[in-house]
Amino acid sequence: MSAPTSPATSPSTTRPQSGDARTGVLAAIGTFLCWGFLPLLFRQLDAVGSVMIVAERTLWSLLLLGVILLVTRKFGEVRALFADRRKAIIMLVSAVLLGGNWLLYIWAVETGQVIEASFGYFINPLVNVAMGMVLLGERQNRLQTIAIAIAAFAILLQAIGMGSFPFIALGLALTFGFYGYFRKTVMAGPVSGLFGETVLLAPAALAYVVFNIATYGWGAHADPGTMVLLMLTGPATAVPLLLFAYGVQRLRLTTIGMLQYISPSLQFMVAVFVFHEELNGVRLLSFGLIWLSLAVFSYDSFRNRRLPAEPIPAG
Repeated sequence: MSAPTSPATSPSTTRPQSGDARTGVLAAIGTFLCWGFLPLLFRQLDAVGSVMIVAERTLWSLLLLGVILLVTRKFGEVRALFADRRKAIIMLVSAVLLGGNWLLYIWAVETGQVIEASFGYFINPLVNVAMGMVLLGERQNRLQTIAIAIAAFAILLQAIGMGSFPFIALGLALTFGFYGYFRKTVMAGPVSGLFGETVLLAPAALAYVVFNIATYGWGAHADPGTMVLLMLTGPATAVPLLLFAYGVQRLRLTTIGMLQYISPSLQFMVAVFVFHEELNGVRLLSFGLIWLSLAVFSYDSFRNRRLPAEPIPAG
């Protein structure tokens, strides 16, 4: 078993070349744009059920990733990951977190709670900030701290606007926050790492699909239109996660956290203007404050004439 990599000395926490920082930012933005519009796909699959959608997207993602690895001849990276006991254990943990996040999110879309789901992804940056500070030794300057404080106050207002404890939001934030941390520490390639995670999820996914077909018949699988949508869950899942894995290896967790506001902002707009979910004044104010916090963070980045993605060496 190889020795664990210290977060303070890992490639992800040292200062990268500016080109790596720029491509990391582009990858992260691409990720959050894809996730922002993902509810539109899942809403078309309401009749399928959240567990079946998770199983199908796991299997179709596995197929797509397998083709990519075959074309690029990088199956050796996957074998190396499973040969390293520590990395294999970390991948198992990240796979469970990823599957749980998928299931909770799809269930939220099915039950008309996309606004609360978007709230969860607004909380997630604060989870990333806490992990970056506590686990990776990342530091914030004064304006970054102000931006985070504004976001924290906005999240408090969001909880008040809901009128109840946001279990969905908290669950999404914690599962994806810890998933990002483990993906950062395992130091696996974007394709090989995600393929390893889906391999670990695939047996349970395949067993669920086979059991349902054997017990209840072909169901949704007999409809060509539904099958096309289920197949699309593969690239809709794999492509943004590959971009995320690429970006998270090159960016600070705090930067990933601030950029992630793109995704819940888009989800919020889809929920309000497409799904017509209820919106009150308190919720709207909280979203405005969160966008303000992002503006403060972006101003600080341009003021210092560097990308917001440029990392601060861990101390």
